[in-house]
Order: sequence, then C-alpha cells, then structure tokens
Amino acid sequence: MKLNQPRAQAIPLPHGGGESILATNKVIRNTYLLLSLTLAFAAGVAGVSAALKLPHPGILLTLGGFFGLLFAVHRFKNSGGGILAVFALTGFMGYTLGPIINRYLGLPNGGEIVMQAMGATAAIFVGLSAYALTTKKDFSFMGGFLMAGILVAFLAGLAAIFFEIPTLSLTVSAAFVLLMSGLILYETSNIIHGGETNYVLATVTLFVSIFNLFTSLLQLLGFMSGDD
Repeated sequence: MKLNQPRAQAIPLPHGGGESILATNKVIRNTYLLLSLTLAFAAGVAGVSAALKLPHPGILLTLGGFFGLLFAVHRFKNSGGGILAVFALTGFMGYTLGPIINRYLGLPNGGEIVMQAMGATAAIFVGLSAYALTTKKDFSFMGGFLMAGILVAFLAGLAAIFFEIPTLSLTVSAAFVLLMSGLILYETSNIIHGGETNYVLATVTLFVSIFNLFTSLLQLLGFMSGDD
C-alpha cells in the first residue's frame, strides 16, 4: 500500500494459482500495515486522553460514535475516505480508552495490571495470527457462532452496565476474551482464504478485536488482583 495514495481496493481472489497467492499476500500486507498505524495512532490518542485526564464520553455517546464511524468505514471502504474513517474510528476508541486506563493506573498495582493486560493481548494476537498464517486452516465455520456470541455478549454487557450487575459484567468480559480470540483467528483465516478482500474492513475487525480483548483482560486482571 502506498501511503501517498491511500485507496482501499477490493482485490478479487481467483481460486488457486500464483495470482491468488499474490492477491492474498497483498491483502495481508496492507491489513497489517494499516493495523500497525492505527494501533500506534490510537495508543497516542489514549496517552493524550489519559495525560489530560479527559472524561469518558459515557456509554450512549460511545456507542453512537462507534457505530456512526463504523458505518462511515463501510460506506467509504473502497475509497481514500475509508482510510480517514478508519483513523477517525480508531482515534475515537483510543480517546475512550484513556479514562479507562487512568482508572486502573489509580490503583495501588494499576501499572502492573495495565502492563499485564497489554502483554497478554499482544501474546494472544501474535500467537493466534501466527497459527492461522502457518497452518492455513479454514476457520470460516466459526462465523455464525461468533456473530451470535458477540451479539449475546454485547446485550448482556449493556444489561450489566444499566442494571449494575458486577458478576454479569465479569462474565461478559470472560466471554469477550474467548470471542475476540476466536474473531482474530476467524478474520485472519478469512483473509488467507479470500473471504475478506478489503484490507480496510479487515483492519477494523482486527483492531476492534484487539481493543475489546485488552479492555476485557483489564477488567478480569483487576478483579483477580482484588482491586476492581
């Protein structure tokens, strides 16, 4: 991907042959390049948000901003506007992460909790991605289960927030760790086998998986340390 021409193209993948391999490799390369840039950008925004002690926008604004920007990503996925929408979405998510990190850093062992969550997230992502890339197994069969599971977990998470049920919130976090791990495996396999040919959409899926994996691990580690 040439950064001076940020145009996301849907790349057709014929079944078999060198052309298919080259096209798949291009999607993988572009996806991981854009993912790296968006992770760095979101981390920077989160750092600024935490340093300035900016307030969390709240659940309603967070959901509205997330789904609104996600719609923009899908709307402009085949144009340069899709790249801008991806950075807007990931930057917004980084902003919402700042206050969450501050909450844990304020705990006696908060720094350790944050670092453990970051390390575990990185290890899970790298491990699952490497497994999917090296084995080249097709995990498309997981799609329906993941979609249903994420929907149920999302609704349960909203219920835990609005009805203030800590036990349910922890259960949802544990479920999201498993679901996001499965989504990383599924999406990587999807790229390899030509199910996803748009690196903008692939990047967003992997970024959201990493984000939710990290925040879920934060809550679980905070609970296990006795500080959450």
